[in-house]
Amino acid sequence: MFHPGSRYADAGTYQVTRPGGAVVTATRLPLPPTAPAVLGWQRRADGERLDLLAAHFLGDPTASWALGFANAAMVLDALAARPLVAVPRAV
Repeated sequence: MFHPGSRYADAGTYQVTRPGGAVVTATRLPLPPTAPAVLGWQRRADGERLDLLAAHFLGDPTASWALGFANAAMVLDALAARPLVAVPRAV
């Protein structure tokens, strides 16, 4: 259902019964590894997009979520305020 490189690819699912009785399947929230292996640090220029950093360092522009995990930021917009971004090893 998800792209193989997606952070949701191996997250798993669970079922919930809604008040009307309908059963829906939901995707589990993928949690970051406890201590992601950091390759190094990158100083971000103003407006530098995370998908471009992910493409350059990780070889996949859709892996920008890995930058969030490496920086303990579940919301990628939180990295905009950081002058240095930890770059994880390729995922």
